[in-house]
Amino acid sequence: MELLQHKTLQENFWDDNLKAQQLLKKISDLQDVITQWERYWREANYISGMLEMAEEESDAILYTETVYELGELEKSFRNYEMVMLFSGPHDHADAILSLHAGAGGTEAQDWVQMLFRMYTRWAESSGYETEIMDFLAGDEAGIKSVTFMVKGQYAYGKLSCEDGVHRLIRISPFDSTGRRHTSFASLSVLPEVSADVEININPDDLRIDTYRSSGAGGQHINKTDSAVRITHLPTGIVVQCQNERSQHSNRLTAMKLLQARLFALKQQEHEDNLQKLKGEYKEIAWGSQIRTYTMNPFSLVKDHRTNLEIGNVQAVMDGDIDPFINACLHLRQAEKQ
Repeated sequence: MELLQHKTLQENFWDDNLKAQQLLKKISDLQDVITQWERYWREANYISGMLEMAEEESDAILYTETVYELGELEKSFRNYEMVMLFSGPHDHADAILSLHAGAGGTEAQDWVQMLFRMYTRWAESSGYETEIMDFLAGDEAGIKSVTFMVKGQYAYGKLSCEDGVHRLIRISPFDSTGRRHTSFASLSVLPEVSADVEININPDDLRIDTYRSSGAGGQHINKTDSAVRITHLPTGIVVQCQNERSQHSNRLTAMKLLQARLFALKQQEHEDNLQKLKGEYKEIAWGSQIRTYTMNPFSLVKDHRTNLEIGNVQAVMDGDIDPFINACLHLRQAEKQ
């Protein structure tokens, strides 16, 4: 009896300790937000004073330098402004992204590779880390599917705006006749489930298969059955990981992905029930793309939710997607009001 009470007290201690750490983390994040606001206020006042001085003294060089500093401050403030628009409980979490090629064979697989490059370039410029969890190369070129994690503060809050179908229109480099092709790729964005979110997984509900990792050869080839595929029998959800060197590491990563998928399913079921009560439920089909990237006969990227259009397709493909994310976050905020 005393042993049981001691174990219960110990468990309560660790639970309380975890909650305390999470609370301190939230306090620290809020303090960072306030500190950043105060810094922007000081810098804005300083730049305002420098502009007035430059105009009074007709100093063109000082004016040009100060206008440049103002542009950099505005760019930095836009990123800060996005933080103010986050209201979801998991917006601060790391993000798990899964890209899958649509119909179209090599053309669609090449499109997945282009999108993968776009998001990794964006993550790099945003100061985030990326980690590949699963990778399946295309038959001739490109990528059939890839799952990767983007690690950094508010990664999920930002990238959740990218969830959906992305369409590409261009002259195909794989078509010798030079015809225009339309390709589709789907992107799924999930938050990494934190320790305080309870997702109960019964081991009896899992089928775990191991197999040999596929790769391009050389140092990436795997000669042991280290890749892991986990099937959650009640829901039919299948996750896999083959990027780690050991079977144990692949299993841990696959379980992390399964937890995220089950959590997302639970959230979706809740939202669907609310929509049914409102009588406005509408199924989202594969063809309902969120964004179209047109490279021919003209250059344009259009977001179909916000109607934001950017003519510099190359800049977007190089990772400049913050304008789309910002517009999406403002739209979400407006819909809540």
